[in-house]
Amino acid sequence: MERDVIYLEDVTIRFAGDSGDGMQLTGSKFSDTSAFIGADVSTFPDYPSEVRAPEGTLYGVSAYQIHFGSKGVYTPGDKIDVLVAMNPASLKVNLPFLREKGILIVNTANFTEKNLKLAKYETNPLEDGSLKNYQVFKINFNEIVKEILKDSGLSPKQIERTKNIFALGLTYWLFDLPLTETEHWIKKKFGKKPEIAEANLKVLRAGYEFGETNELFAIRYRISTKKLEPGVYRNITGNEAVALALVVAAKKANLPLFLGSYPITPASEILHYIASYKPYGVLHLQAEDEIGGVTSAIGAAYGGALAATSTSGPGLSLKVEGLGLAVILELPLIVVDVQRAGPSTGMPTKMEQSDLFISMFGRHGEAPLPVLAASTPTDCFDMTIEAARIAIKYMTPVILLTDGYLGQSSEEWKIPDLDSIPEIPVEFYTKPDYLPYKRDPITLARSWAIPGYPGLEHRIGGLEKEDVTGVISQDPLNHQRMVELRAEKINRIQQDIPDAELFGSEDADLLIIGWGSTYGSIKAAFDRLTEKGYKLAYVHLKYLNPFPKNLGSIIEKFDKILVPENNLGQLAFILQGKFLKPVISYHKIQGRIFLSSEIENKILEVLNQKGR
Repeated sequence: MERDVIYLEDVTIRFAGDSGDGMQLTGSKFSDTSAFIGADVSTFPDYPSEVRAPEGTLYGVSAYQIHFGSKGVYTPGDKIDVLVAMNPASLKVNLPFLREKGILIVNTANFTEKNLKLAKYETNPLEDGSLKNYQVFKINFNEIVKEILKDSGLSPKQIERTKNIFALGLTYWLFDLPLTETEHWIKKKFGKKPEIAEANLKVLRAGYEFGETNELFAIRYRISTKKLEPGVYRNITGNEAVALALVVAAKKANLPLFLGSYPITPASEILHYIASYKPYGVLHLQAEDEIGGVTSAIGAAYGGALAATSTSGPGLSLKVEGLGLAVILELPLIVVDVQRAGPSTGMPTKMEQSDLFISMFGRHGEAPLPVLAASTPTDCFDMTIEAARIAIKYMTPVILLTDGYLGQSSEEWKIPDLDSIPEIPVEFYTKPDYLPYKRDPITLARSWAIPGYPGLEHRIGGLEKEDVTGVISQDPLNHQRMVELRAEKINRIQQDIPDAELFGSEDADLLIIGWGSTYGSIKAAFDRLTEKGYKLAYVHLKYLNPFPKNLGSIIEKFDKILVPENNLGQLAFILQGKFLKPVISYHKIQGRIFLSSEIENKILEVLNQKGR
């Protein structure tokens, strides 16, 4: 059939269903294929906290959103253009995000009386006219896959589980995307189960063919793709990027890598990915608890390894005493905190930026350490390597803040040439005159010696040590000197990090300061408003302790400063205390990233307060 084809710069699609409907898998494969054709991609996985929430309930809905195209894809998208809903609950939860006249593809098989009641529908929305503002396509996925696989020999349950693959094939057709990448994945994934592989391939192709031959669809869409620099690309999540970067950093430092961690959502994948590198000599420990995770990593650092631990908010709380120990020991340690909504258990699968205070101040005594923050999933790679560099050069633990959105969302990534990544110099002290707290005159880092070698016997520990010698000391003046030395060491890192980059104009009406995962939303809003002629400036911080040395001079130039954060204003509080200048705090604490439209509206509100 001939179809009208509409060309679009970008599209946002969301797959939604029960937590057992395979929506995370479907969305991730759609994302991979979008990146495969050269589109810019940003994703957002959204799933319930329960391992298997009750089927059909509103709080059991799992969804995966993909924003893909050629221009300005910094976020997973504000409004959805296409919603694939597998049941009534997924329709009800996600319909408010679907734009007017947007495409709604519904699996009618699950719109039973029971499921409608579970979703708190009084009438069937497919029949009561409530969806008249959308392009609705009603398809019984279950019946179709049942017919396709009737001679496959698979059980009814196995057949029903392929319905998400049918939806994937159909949406591939809708956006003229190739099947090849997913076909290759299916063959590899089910290589030892040929009957399962064949069934999924059959259903995938049937979904594509359904779009091609069915009269329901009069239009299909093609997405413009950007011109990519030559190179090898892949899709990567923030957690994958952290794991890869730890491996690369260890190689660049010529050190063994050790990760000591305890599984916790949404950081667990870092441990999983690192475990897969075991055949290459990477060492890991799935500890009995968070305390065991951090202390095992401290022990590995003492023994001369590049040591790391990964966690999320509640786990960081448990690691606090261990981090104080790492500070006084002055050993290199990378702590990756994939932040989630709190306090306590909070909302384990939802993102938040509320661990900045605990990262900066949450230790007993004067225990400063560097705090970095990644801004995108791919930036997690670069900032993890930067954390390793600073940890080793300054002999200090470093906290790297990501969050549930950055850790589990994905974007396309140009795999770097390993030769382009600088080496991380490591000099172990080897002379027999070793003094554990003798310091480098520039960095104030103490020297690093591997214990167990003749002449290098030494003691470090939680009790205060005498300057230079490392002998246990309770002398008041020595304690003050050691505290000041440790603090000054962290301050000197400011000379070793790049200046903050100012986007926009120095005579702008408003300066926006962001950090972490607010980057995409702020950048999209900033670009749209500057294109319309608004005078704005923007700084995105990756170094939170210490701040870049030029940050104060930038802040001093602006009368109005807006700080959007997914917390109650933690960076805003720190900035005001540091630079003694009021800022406008704008916060959102809903387990979701800012929409770019929310940032845009807030900017306009602030500008209007100035009478502009």
